[in-house]
Amino acid sequence: MKEISEYDFSIATLGPCKIPSPKLSSAELGDTIANFARDDQYILRASTTDAATVGREYDPAWMLEEAGPREKIYFIPSHCHAAIVTCGGLCPGLNDVIRAITRTLYYFYGVERISGIRYGFRGFHPKFKLSPSRLDPDIVDDIHNLGGSFLGSSRGYGEVEPIVDSLERMNINVLFTIGGDGTQRATLDITEEIEKRGLKISCVGIPKTIDNDVMFVQRSFGFDTAVAKAVEAVGAAHIEAKSAPDGIGLVQVMGRDSGFIAAHTTLSTSDVNFCL
Repeated sequence: MKEISEYDFSIATLGPCKIPSPKLSSAELGDTIANFARDDQYILRASTTDAATVGREYDPAWMLEEAGPREKIYFIPSHCHAAIVTCGGLCPGLNDVIRAITRTLYYFYGVERISGIRYGFRGFHPKFKLSPSRLDPDIVDDIHNLGGSFLGSSRGYGEVEPIVDSLERMNINVLFTIGGDGTQRATLDITEEIEKRGLKISCVGIPKTIDNDVMFVQRSFGFDTAVAKAVEAVGAAHIEAKSAPDGIGLVQVMGRDSGFIAAHTTLSTSDVNFCL
């Protein structure tokens, strides 16, 4: 495990942002209008402190840049082509995220050219002949009521060069990758290849995992639903066990190298006797 000082939380940019944001926000505090976020606003990685750190000057390089809309943006919205891809296993809330990105780009920023890459990173590979889907608010209007991923998903196929070739060929300016740690590592590799080629393409990684095991993300979307469903399974197993002589109910949940679903399920119900 790295020491915290070894992590670099700074966010690289494509260059100076000169385009006034079309989003209706304010740079003035206290005017009852939602404010733009500033580039010099940060949050601490941990909210706790002690006497030894009081008054300490924190290094912005290992603080987290505060999220939020900026007053100036890099791309001209009417010229921008954005793409969304979902990778890895399915997760509750995927379609909500696709819908939210599409509606925000379209309504808040005026980006009308939005593509959905089908079936994960394999959608970038010409050999699979998967044409991207056009996305707009009407198309994604009710997809949040559907399960799975509206765009489809797959594992693997994160080879960097053909992906960046496709981004360049499709004239994509902003790529949103929705996936777990493997997807985010691939996104970092894609970003490095983009930088190596001198391209002006922005990559935005959105952490997705029901296991809640992405470092520095307090709670990933889908985790609460996973715990709620696990609690239902525990309740059913408890009833089965009570109905049999010397009955034992055993429920296995996902988590890979972490036990957050198991731990939170145990804390959410009194029917669990042992959590392994």
